[in-house]
Amino acid sequence: MRTLTTLRGNSQKLDGGAMFGNAPKALWQRWMPADEQNRIDLGCRALLVQEAGRNILIETGIGAFFSPEMKQRFGVQEERHVLLDSLAEVGLSDADIDIVLLTHLHFDHAGGLLAPWEDGRPMRLLFPNAQFVTGRSHWQRARHPHPRDRASFIPELLDLLESSGRLQLLDQQGHCDLLGPDWRLHWSDGHTPGQLLPEVTMPDGPIVFAGDLVPGSPWVHLPLTMGYDRFPEGLIEEKERLLDSLLARNGRLVFTHDPRIAMGRVVRDEQQRYSLSDCCAELRQLAA
Repeated sequence: MRTLTTLRGNSQKLDGGAMFGNAPKALWQRWMPADEQNRIDLGCRALLVQEAGRNILIETGIGAFFSPEMKQRFGVQEERHVLLDSLAEVGLSDADIDIVLLTHLHFDHAGGLLAPWEDGRPMRLLFPNAQFVTGRSHWQRARHPHPRDRASFIPELLDLLESSGRLQLLDQQGHCDLLGPDWRLHWSDGHTPGQLLPEVTMPDGPIVFAGDLVPGSPWVHLPLTMGYDRFPEGLIEEKERLLDSLLARNGRLVFTHDPRIAMGRVVRDEQQRYSLSDCCAELRQLAA
């Protein structure tokens, strides 16, 4: 028995031009309207997979670790750690999570590992009983970042993960012994080197947590990339391979940053462009 549940984390407002880097505002504002500061609404969604007596959490969102001035800079909307509230709504706490699977270590995907900010107190790691899993090559990137993306990582978090003794680094292969045979791993270098995208087997087709390869439903459109992507042309090729694979297998994508759509099935529209069907705003214990 396996169940999937999407969990809401802290939300953000970020510059729409940065999020739709190669698209003009006249196009992207049809999908995500901007406020007076040119910012669009973004979610930070996690996915809870419960199977074989285990609670597996894919990503933790941005969390509430930022100081008030940094929260304002990055458009974090809530004061509290929303993911912890979402876990409580399904009867869990961070101590009940057995595995945290991190697609990558940018602060808006891994910051939720940290306790909420308190003035004068050092950062503290949550999820005391979890194994933390991410890609080895991405870990090396986070430890030795390029100047272009250095600000995306939290050095103190990396130190806490390493000293926990519970960090597992995966080489780029299609499986993980810890997760088991019903999981498949995809790898992507376009947004950030070594991003890990997990695929879960379900009876009516696979489900892939799309991370920042496809951060939300508009980015299913093949040419769209973000200004934050390190290698945009390579990302488009990676995205096409993943979408083709899911199209052939009746697969779906879960979106971490889409504020309204949690999941959709990959299809082609009348012009043979990639599109979505069967979209839903949230998953509540989707069962296999």
